[in-house]
Amino acid sequence: MRRRDISSKAGFVALIGRPNAGKSALINAFVNDRIAMTSRKAGATRKKQLAIVTRGDSQIIFIDTPGLDNQSGKLRDFMRKEAQNAIEGADLNVFLADMADRTDNYETFLSVGGGKQHIVALTKMDNFTNERRIKKLAEYQKFSDRFLAIVPVSAKKNDFAPLLDEIAKRLPSRPFYYDPDDLTDLSVREIYAEMIRQALLDSFNDEVPYACCVEIESFAEDERLDKISAKIFVEKPSQMAIVIGKNGAGVKRVGVKARLLMEQFSQKKVFLRLEVAALRAWSKDDKQLARFGYRGGV
Repeated sequence: MRRRDISSKAGFVALIGRPNAGKSALINAFVNDRIAMTSRKAGATRKKQLAIVTRGDSQIIFIDTPGLDNQSGKLRDFMRKEAQNAIEGADLNVFLADMADRTDNYETFLSVGGGKQHIVALTKMDNFTNERRIKKLAEYQKFSDRFLAIVPVSAKKNDFAPLLDEIAKRLPSRPFYYDPDDLTDLSVREIYAEMIRQALLDSFNDEVPYACCVEIESFAEDERLDKISAKIFVEKPSQMAIVIGKNGAGVKRVGVKARLLMEQFSQKKVFLRLEVAALRAWSKDDKQLARFGYRGGV
């Protein structure tokens, strides 16, 4: 049940940044669970999803978005539209700036969404000295009239309370949108599909191209066991052969990794059956993009 206390604050906050800026890792740290896909491969996040953080009288609904980039293709166009819609529709934006990056990416953000009120969050601080951190903060001071605040964060150390505090005090006064126990708008079925895709990208990295997709064909759950049958789609028969591997070793490796992720998330046993298929150039086909849910933002 939604909270109706008129003294409460609630709002939607879009996390924006380049691919691999740490948006999904931060989302997972916020809710202390693995609900957002993380991968070394850039552009792993394709659709916006919600992560709900309720603290006292404030409810922050984070929108995890695809990374901002200039790559071409229909799937990339969808992803850019998802990010742009999030920027325009949010009550507040948070731009994630990797400590190792120059300010170019922030300037790109300013050109597409800088008119909206926003906070800059400096991420991946752990590998840098205090001197480097101070220097990086100084680089952003020339933009001080554009952002509301600049806050260092560390997902690894769970050091993000100052960021949540900065966001909470700027939320509109309104009732909670979600039950305080809710963590995301995603169904378990959707989370499992993303975990399979993450296991696939982590197992093969550059051997399997970015354009892979997962479809859950059947899903049955009870208190002790979830049973999932899913199909992995790639774009070429040669990629299909790589994923399957000799004597099925490749797809078995993906299955083991995905099942472990699922069991850690659900805290119960998981039975997972995987198939692999080639669907030629699906990421360039409007019909197939719609089938996999990548047309809503275009």
